[in-house]
Amino acid sequence: MLFASGGFSVKLYDIEQQQITSALENIRKDMKLLEQSGSLKGSLSAEQQLSLISGCSNIQEAIEGAMHIQECVPEDLELKKKIFAQLDGIIGDDVILSSSTSCLLPSKLFAGLVHVKQCLVAHPVNPPYYIPLVELVPHPETAPATVDRTYALMQKIGQSPVKVLKEVDGFVLNRLQYAVISEAWRLVQEGTVSPSDLDLVMSHGLGLRYAFMGPLETMHLNAEGMSSYCDRYGESMKHVLKTFGPIPEFSGATVEKVHQAMCVKVPADPEHLAARRQWREQCLMRLANLKSQMPSQ
Repeated sequence: MLFASGGFSVKLYDIEQQQITSALENIRKDMKLLEQSGSLKGSLSAEQQLSLISGCSNIQEAIEGAMHIQECVPEDLELKKKIFAQLDGIIGDDVILSSSTSCLLPSKLFAGLVHVKQCLVAHPVNPPYYIPLVELVPHPETAPATVDRTYALMQKIGQSPVKVLKEVDGFVLNRLQYAVISEAWRLVQEGTVSPSDLDLVMSHGLGLRYAFMGPLETMHLNAEGMSSYCDRYGESMKHVLKTFGPIPEFSGATVEKVHQAMCVKVPADPEHLAARRQWREQCLMRLANLKSQMPSQ
């Protein structure tokens, strides 16, 4: 949908024809709803964008004329390696091979490929239509031009790419996310705060601030610049950080405690979970619209 919104022709490939059929049906439904709500991206109408999207179950046909291939299979290293090895044998020297993986390292994904200079990770954030960040993570042998071309492509389709300068487990987003989750879990496990109040700290506190600026700019603004902030609060931060506990196991009694608290708000059945996800996406859509109307800084 995002590539079509930028005016690019898109071919969906899967070994199961039913998967392609279902995907095309869902895309049509989603695009029509987006158009009705005034949230459709790009300058083309929904019908014009839909005309750019097709599907096929033949991989050779799928890559014909392609400039960029975005792999989106499940997070399974061996499965992804098998697909990239297959693609490596049939693409030319001008096609970018990109993986959507959220944590698998490029050095493992693309090891031994002939076209490794054309390979990188372009990790989107779910749901990507409303959250524009894309992490670009190169293999050690990825050509700079591959990163630059992918960066420009992501910008053209309305995304916000960031360059991860070297590969690291979890990239950047998940390292930050897991740090928050880890301390949130410890605080609940140790009885410092209830699960519901913990979530309020983020949704009604830090989350509101971080929707518009990151932690480093927040530090910069919360004093007379970054140097002032570190001088003023550096020792306090180090004191608190030294009290952080070990990595949680994410098992046992705390899992049950958090699960029960979450189920009070959202019962863990398909209907309630789907409704809550839909509500989340509507909120993200409205937030994205608000951010697009804010003056650029």
